[in-house]
Amino acid sequence: MDSAENPVKFTGIKLGPPKTVAAGIPAVISSMRHVLEEMNAFRGMKALLKLNQKDGYDCPGCAWPDPDDERSGIAEYCENGAKAIAEEATTKKLTPDFFAQHSIAALGDLTDYEIGKKGRIAQPMYLAEGATHYSPISWENAYQRIASHLKHLSSPNEAIFYTSGRTSNEAAFLYQLMVREYGTNNLPDCSNMCHESSGVALNDSLGIGKGSVTLEDIHEAEVIIILGQNPGTNHPRMLTALQKAKANGATIIAVNPLKETGLLNFLNPQTVKGVLQIETHLTDIFLQVKINGDMALVKALSLLLLQEEERHPGTVFDNAFIASQTKGYNNYIQHLKTQQLSQLMADSGVDPVLIEAAAAALFHKKKIIACWAMGLTQHKNAVDTIREVVNLLLLKGSIGKPGAGTCPVRGHSNVQGDRTMGIYEQPTDAFLDKIQAVYGFDPPRAHGHDVVHAIHAMHKGQAKVFMAMGGNFLSATPDTLYTAAALRNCDLTVHVSTKLNRSHVVHGKEAIILPCLGRSDKDMLHEEAQFVTCENSMGVIQMSKGNLHPISEHLKSEPVIICELATALFGKDTRVPWHDYAKHYDHIRNDIEKIIPGFDQYNQRVRHPGGFYLPNGARKGQFNTLTGKANFNIAPVLNTPLAAGEYMMMTIRSHDQFNTTIYGLDDRYRGVYHERRVIFMHPKDIADGGFQPGQVVDLYNYHGQTERVAYGFIIVAYDIPEKCTATYFPETNVLVPVDSVADKSNTPTSKLVIIQIKSSDIKN
Repeated sequence: MDSAENPVKFTGIKLGPPKTVAAGIPAVISSMRHVLEEMNAFRGMKALLKLNQKDGYDCPGCAWPDPDDERSGIAEYCENGAKAIAEEATTKKLTPDFFAQHSIAALGDLTDYEIGKKGRIAQPMYLAEGATHYSPISWENAYQRIASHLKHLSSPNEAIFYTSGRTSNEAAFLYQLMVREYGTNNLPDCSNMCHESSGVALNDSLGIGKGSVTLEDIHEAEVIIILGQNPGTNHPRMLTALQKAKANGATIIAVNPLKETGLLNFLNPQTVKGVLQIETHLTDIFLQVKINGDMALVKALSLLLLQEEERHPGTVFDNAFIASQTKGYNNYIQHLKTQQLSQLMADSGVDPVLIEAAAAALFHKKKIIACWAMGLTQHKNAVDTIREVVNLLLLKGSIGKPGAGTCPVRGHSNVQGDRTMGIYEQPTDAFLDKIQAVYGFDPPRAHGHDVVHAIHAMHKGQAKVFMAMGGNFLSATPDTLYTAAALRNCDLTVHVSTKLNRSHVVHGKEAIILPCLGRSDKDMLHEEAQFVTCENSMGVIQMSKGNLHPISEHLKSEPVIICELATALFGKDTRVPWHDYAKHYDHIRNDIEKIIPGFDQYNQRVRHPGGFYLPNGARKGQFNTLTGKANFNIAPVLNTPLAAGEYMMMTIRSHDQFNTTIYGLDDRYRGVYHERRVIFMHPKDIADGGFQPGQVVDLYNYHGQTERVAYGFIIVAYDIPEKCTATYFPETNVLVPVDSVADKSNTPTSKLVIIQIKSSDIKN
């Protein structure tokens, strides 16, 4: 196998029944076990007690918001937050001796899980052209080598500058500033692969690419619709918010192809009831859609609302809101009337009785929140589907009022903040004009490459230097072998990283790893502790200040790394005060305030406990769209025809995983232990295909007449709609075609891949 892929290593699968309740004491035990495996108890407790506290640091995991008022003094974090800190704050470290003993080829033979468990990178490392091992390099020499490569490109557009969602606001602002002073807008980021569809859809419909609700709105909602999201694994602290909403009388409607445990029942281990095993039932109506049946389902719900409104005029729709605040209502209603309800229900794959029950729950409610994640965003029609969700909310007037609105749940802790700071390949003229006015250079105006375009550019030899500010680009992106070939075409690949990952072993002709501080690390400059800031899913800017002693004296913060690299790149030929920024982060925030709206008195306000909210027009019922109003949109239902022997596959996370970071080999909630190379299938599909549960199969995709193969997956019978399957990423990213993308957002369609399943020669 190519070193770009996870090798096939079966570890003795064990299956049990899926869990029916999330969290509880098992989550506490799992959290503590992971922490103690990576560090001693004192360091572990020191880390956890400051996690998500107002005077502590922001979790490097998901972007779910912290409470505005009181926070738990015991544990303001979830199981996967504790696992994230265990990974980051580990005392295991990789010194030059480790790299001398382990060749690139040997590291490539490890799984992503094995690579990630090696520990923190302790010093800058360099891989010379033709070398088989990384060797240590000084910071100064690393900067000079990177700068030399960048200066010798024939155009700045031959460089790609990627950003992960973990990067702080300060680092993101400096990174985009350096890149634009250098002369390109090639700033792809992880948002291109996850919530780009949300941003496009919400900007078109409501005039802001972010959600419109606060945490208090969740607590106050009458109905919460959760679509294409698995909060129990991906955003576990959301369960506490849902529990509060239920206590206040909310109805929860869950829409997903899998009956995820975190959508069903919750044991809060910080309450007496949770300790006593008294669970909270979360979902009232579960709508088990087939893969990408969401558009048909939402359109069916809206049609049922319309029929009820026509039977009882003025009792279902918010006609005053529609008349004063929206555009396109009449055209949308005419479109709805052309739809066949029975066909929409069939296209969704959901029992009509349940769809009618869900619609009835919406008839006389106004405080409605729609939450969604990548189950909606990673489809060809993702933008249209999200706009259809907005249509439903607009019919009900459920935007811009307490307890109502949109809630795209971001998957990484500062991915939203990175975009706010200007990490975007399509910057607005207003943003660039501000940069020019403050710094005196003319930033590039032409749009740059997003992730998919960047991969193509590298593959074609049109981009020759790749730099990543965090993340694991190879394992996160689609079409693994194609992306690997693209990276190998580069003259230089550079990664600012905390830990080793697969992107370090699939490299350009030369490669450099720059080790950085993590969120939990103390960041000392000139004997003064610094802090950075992050933006959560609901637009709150708050400080993050690490409290642990770094595991190596050779680590630098991301802001300092960028400042020192910029100094090596530009020398005296710059108008940006890079030296001042590297002395104290207040200088960075002072200039962010000059560029980005909503950051007035940044340094003062972010020092207030809990931080501050950014302006949000949709939250106040103000819509900064081209029409000046909230827009209804019209789009057809997209069906996916399947030939004989074909199935739809969606990629998912296990419970022991966050993005590409693999914490362990168990998926406790789904009842799968000691194994990741599995494919979940409906029992009827297993029998009809001539397969057996436990059989090892290979998975094939033939998009664009290219054969893509993922070898060695064990069939697991599961409650999933017929002709639908699910596998873990990144192991099956090799099957996701780089050219299969969402319309308008260009996001890879990782939630709907057409596959064939064939018996494998590999033995379990």
